[in-house]
Order: sequence, then C-alpha cells, then structure tokens
Amino acid sequence: MSRIGRMPIAIPAGVTVDIAENNKVTVKGPKGTLERVLPAEMEIKLEDNQVTVTRPNDLKKMKSLHGLTRTLIANMVTGVTDGYEKVLEINGVGYRGQKQGKKLVLSLGYSHPVEMEDPEGIETVMDGTNKITVKGIDKEKVGQYAAEIRAKRSPEPYKGKGIKYADEVIRRKVGKTGKK
Repeated sequence: MSRIGRMPIAIPAGVTVDIAENNKVTVKGPKGTLERVLPAEMEIKLEDNQVTVTRPNDLKKMKSLHGLTRTLIANMVTGVTDGYEKVLEINGVGYRGQKQGKKLVLSLGYSHPVEMEDPEGIETVMDGTNKITVKGIDKEKVGQYAAEIRAKRSPEPYKGKGIKYADEVIRRKVGKTGKK
C-alpha cells in the first residue's frame, strides 16, 4: 500500500469537506473555498472528521494516483486553514519592485518596467523594495505565479543578480581570468 495514500486526512474545526459525484471535492474553510475534480477511480470517503482515500486495485497507475489524490486533498485542507506563501528576493544593483494597486511593477534592468497583474485568488505583498511575498489558498497557483515572477529575470551564476526564492541557493561560478 502507498504510505502516503493510506494516511487519513484529519479535518480541523471550521472546515467542511463535500464529496460530490465524479469525485468533485469541495473544501470550505476560514480562508475561502477550493474545489477540484479528482481521479474518478479513487474512492474518497468522509468518516468522523477524517477523509480516507482507497484504490480499487494494484495497477501501477492506481498506485501513483492513490498518493497524489490524498496529497491534493490534504493541500486543499491546509490551504483553506493556513494558506500558502512563497517569498522571492530581488538581487542586483538598480533592481527593485513596487506595488501599484493589484499590479506588481518590477525594474529589472530592461529598457521598460515589467508589469504583472495579480491573478484571481493570489495576493502579492512587497516588503521593502526587494522582497516579494506571494500568498494564496491554492498551493498550485501560488507556486505557478511565484515561478512566473522568477522567470522575468532568473538569477545568474556570476554575480547572483536576478529574482530568486528566499530559500534558494545560487551556485556561484568564477568569472573570466586574464591572459598572462
């Protein structure tokens, strides 16, 4: 059995989980509502404040879907209770960012400022001019938007300039050496 797949998901107080036909799971909590259609082959049961996921057989596809389905539901529950956030740092001389309403305006050494609109359900907060915090209840959307921001100027290995995740380590390289 899948170690992750067979663990039950505890539902905290103030969170409701609905399982409709075709495995459409809706999770409501203090921070909002998330819904997702999960693989129809998996059997999702709600019993005494716990959600359990079981698989029909031991085919390779079913084994891989088992853990995935359980993790997706667990992430939805965590999202509506605590939410998710990713922190990005802008490094480089003259590189900075600022918020203008729902827009994130980044100066990244291009001839023009880069403007990014916050997607639905995602909020960005600037801490100073070089720290961006992306917050939301959907783990997938938070990670995707953070990756899109990072892609505007990903960090380079020589001077470490660019946008990186706060917990990311940039492998530095030695620059050119002159001829003798």
